[in-house]
Amino acid sequence: MSFARKQSGPAIGLALSGGFARGIAHIGVLKVLDEENIPISFVAGSSVGAFIGAIYCAGASAREIEQIAGNVRRRHFARLAISRFGFFSNHRMITFLNKILKVKTFEELEIPLAITATEISNGAGVVFRSGPLAEAVRASCAYPGVFPPVDMDGRMLVDGGLAYPVPVQPVSEMGSERIIAVHLRKRSGFGGPRNLLDIVAKSFAIAQQRSGFLWQSISDLIVEPEIRQFRYDDFDRTAELVRAGETAMRAALPNLIHWFEKKQDPEIVETFTQGYVPGVL
Repeated sequence: MSFARKQSGPAIGLALSGGFARGIAHIGVLKVLDEENIPISFVAGSSVGAFIGAIYCAGASAREIEQIAGNVRRRHFARLAISRFGFFSNHRMITFLNKILKVKTFEELEIPLAITATEISNGAGVVFRSGPLAEAVRASCAYPGVFPPVDMDGRMLVDGGLAYPVPVQPVSEMGSERIIAVHLRKRSGFGGPRNLLDIVAKSFAIAQQRSGFLWQSISDLIVEPEIRQFRYDDFDRTAELVRAGETAMRAALPNLIHWFEKKQDPEIVETFTQGYVPGVL
């Protein structure tokens, strides 16, 4: 018996971090939340978290997103176009998103969504909550060194993960009473970088480590899929990445009980927890 079927609870916000192809693990988290009928009131996403969050908030189920992810390859949203600002153009992302999104604007979404980006000129965080959806996603996914900045209203915007590694602050400001933060740890490792992408990836990892305390202190539940063995472009390992997300969310599920316990029948709580291994906050 699903716990959430029997009891409404607090307004839950879901913060989805970046991670390029490794962000497919977010789908596994969403699958478990869907299967357990745990209602999500607000979503915020950075980079690939914005990409998946937009599709989910537009009305697609986690299983539908999994099917989409199984067919996605880099060519669907990136085209080699070397310039002084990046190696690839991500204009294809607009076409791709417009094909799969059920809506075109934030205002039409079924679940309120915040999408983050970073203004490269001054490092300021930018949060989108209204207007055209696909262009905001493209800006949030503009990974420095790979894709050029996206010009929106005179602001040059890059990956939202720089300003908001895990966007718990935006989802908190939307009105969340409890926040689930899905953190995809970067493959930082030690030693020198092998190429330009390694330099960028390690830079992200360092920035994320230094800013960790802020987002962690705002989070009520942190879910960390084990994805460090995957490469940034492992789009052909969708099933494994989704499974990693499912495993992490299943392990964390018992911690959600505390958000509902005050009004919940003890017998329902016992039924819900049976068979699960407690996660770690």
